[in-house]
Order: sequence, then C-alpha cells, then structure tokens
Amino acid sequence: MMKFLVSSVFLIPLISSWWLFMLSMLGLCLVFTCFSFSSSFFSNFTGYFGCDVISYSLIALTYWILFLMVMASCNVYFNNINRKEFLLVLAFLTVCLLLTFSTDNLLVFYISFESSLIPTLFLILGWGYQPERLLAGYYLLFYTLFASLPLLLGIFYVMDHVSSLNFWLVNLDIGFYLYLSMILAFLFKMPMVFVHFWLPKAHVEAPISGSMILAAILLKLGGYGLFRVFIFVDSFSVSYNYWLISISLYGAMMVGLLCLCQIDMKSLIAYSSVSHMGMVIAGIFIFNVYGFLGSLVVMIGHAFCSSGLFCLANIVYERSHSRSLMINKGLITFMPSLSLLWFLLCANNTASPPSLNLLGEIYIINSVISWDVSTFILLMMISFFSCCYSIYLYSIVQHGSFYKGILCLGSINIREFYLVLFHWIPLNILVLKFDSFSYCL
Repeated sequence: MMKFLVSSVFLIPLISSWWLFMLSMLGLCLVFTCFSFSSSFFSNFTGYFGCDVISYSLIALTYWILFLMVMASCNVYFNNINRKEFLLVLAFLTVCLLLTFSTDNLLVFYISFESSLIPTLFLILGWGYQPERLLAGYYLLFYTLFASLPLLLGIFYVMDHVSSLNFWLVNLDIGFYLYLSMILAFLFKMPMVFVHFWLPKAHVEAPISGSMILAAILLKLGGYGLFRVFIFVDSFSVSYNYWLISISLYGAMMVGLLCLCQIDMKSLIAYSSVSHMGMVIAGIFIFNVYGFLGSLVVMIGHAFCSSGLFCLANIVYERSHSRSLMINKGLITFMPSLSLLWFLLCANNTASPPSLNLLGEIYIINSVISWDVSTFILLMMISFFSCCYSIYLYSIVQHGSFYKGILCLGSINIREFYLVLFHWIPLNILVLKFDSFSYCL
C-alpha cells in the first residue's frame, strides 16, 4: 500500500508537466484496476492500510476522474491560470482520497476525510467563476464541519472504551447518540435531503474540475464511510433505519420534482445527484445484500454519469458564457455530435440499459420493496421524475429557438469529444464485468 501512497506523493514534482501528470493519473488508474477484484476479503498491506473490492473500486475511480479533470481543465493550461498551483492542489487531493479509501483506522480515516475539504475549497475559491463562490465555499465548509465534530467525539469515545480504532476490532454497546454521531457526517456528505443545500451552491460556483470531483468522488465519501461504520453499528441501526429510509425516499421524490423547476443546467444536474444519493442511502440502510451491492454500483455509475453531464454543461458554458436553459436552446443545429453525447448521458441518467445506473437501481428497488412493499409508490415516482427531468434537460437544450443574442458558436473539438466519451464508455462497459462488484458481498 505504501508504494502506491509514495507514488501519489511523488506526483508533486510532476506539476511542472501538465501532460505527464495526466498520464500518471491514467497509469495509476490502470494499475489499481488490474490489482482490483482479486478477492472478497479485506487485505491488510500495513498496520493501518488495507483494501477490499469497495476500496479498490473507488480508488481506481478516483484516479480515472482526476485524469479526466485535468483533461477538462485545459483552459487553465492554455491561459496559464496558476496551472502549477492547480496541479499541486490535485496532487494533495489525490493523497487525501487515497488515504481515505485505504485505511482501516477510524482516526486516520477521519483526518483524511476532512483533509479532502481543503483542496476542494481551494478549487472553488481559486478557479471558480462568480464572486458568489466565497459563499458557496462557506456553505461547503461549515455544513461538513458542523456534522464532523460529533464524529470526532464519537471516535474518542470508541477509543476510550475499546482501546482500538480498527474497523474490524470495535465491539461495544451502541447508544442512540453515539450511533447518530457516527453516521451524521456521512449523511451530510452524501448529502441526505434537508441537509443538501451546500451541494447546488458548490456545484454552480465551482469550476469544471471542482464539479467533477464533487459529483464523482466527494459524494461517495459518505457512502464509503457508512459501509465502514456499519461494520460495528449495524445491529443497533436496524431499530432506527426506518425513518432514515423514509426521509431519503420521500426526499428523492421531492428533489426529482424540484429538478423540473430549475433554469440553470448545473443546478439541475446537482439536484439530480441529490435524488440519486437518496436512493443510495435507502439501499445502504436496508441492510440487505442487494441493497449494499446496488448502492455500490449506483455510486460508481452516478460518478461517471453526473461528471459527464457537468462536462457537457461546461462545454456549452465555455461557448455561450451562460448556464441558463432560457439562453442555451437549439444547440442540435450547431453541435450535432454533442447532441448525441447529450442524449446518451441523459438516457443513462434515467437508468437506461445497459448502464450501471440501471443495474444498481434494480438491486436497490428489489431490496427496498422486500423491506416494505408500500415503498413501491415512492420508488415509482422517483423513477418517473428521473425520466422527466432528464428528458426536460435534453429537450430544452437541444431543441427550441436559438437565442439570437449569441454572435458566434463554434463546434466541439476532439479533446472535448473524447472527454465525454471517456465518461460514457466505462458507464456502459463495466456492466459486462458486474460479477467483480459482487465480491463485496
């Protein structure tokens, strides 16, 4: 494990070479993909670090998304907008995420979990577009820190009573307040409905790299944390999961309806992420084999799909300098090849075959209905609204009367085409190797 950590740390001297940094991320992704899915057991590399299928999957996903982030941020390179500092922030973020996904110690996990906030905040404040990015950074910071303090106190309590912070060695009687302190930070991070207000603000004000890492990786930190914490709080949580499942399903339905009221492309995609994460929370709290497996698959599928949609929105924004759905209309006339990519990713956002989203949602729906058959009404409405806002996004951007105030609008280039294609290919090809994810059971 340490050799991979050292390899990530030694990416820092590569910040002088943009393309070498990008290729290093691609190479590390391929290395972790080749080493992944070897066993269903948790393999310890050192006293504090180890990996299983969930860790391997999310680490490989992290490197792939970081590779695409550098590809998407070529304006930073061509315009020389502090590009060395940009790569340094990404290198620090890489190390934080690698530590988070590979440790089996609660305190190391907490420190690296919170450390990932710092480079994300720098991305929003340093390379964001609007002056409101300062307020968005405050929302991101204080929402997360508010929920993280109870987690830190809970970790101290566990250490005092068990004398170990290893996930696998913790065994103690869980009370309601300790249970709440251990899961609250992860529910804020995913985010759960009613504590999600920081996410649309952060997405709208973040640069394309910030939106990609937020949607693809940082939201998954919450799901990963729940997977790990439920190793020792699962028996107590069964008594209280019904209200969290109810809130998540009801909130996912209402947020899906709210997506139909949005006029900002990035805001619509951000709210759709909240709706998908509501399904993931419900799948995790079911404590069902299908629920855990479906949640992992939806998290990975959502990472590719949502990140790709943000890339498409940014491609349009770089040409029209507006994210408004009222201005960006009729783009199929000027960018027909981009229209195909819009259609493919919007279709995948509705959980169409053969995407990972469909496979994961089938498992989650199966597990939730086996828990309580009356939830089929909420699940039906969630799926229906998901289809509605995806069709709404595609149709209003591609069709309609083109805004005459835009003087010129160029077509996409080969870099942008491959950028979106590299999101779509793994989203639809990994379903052929689905048996690899089942090792997490």
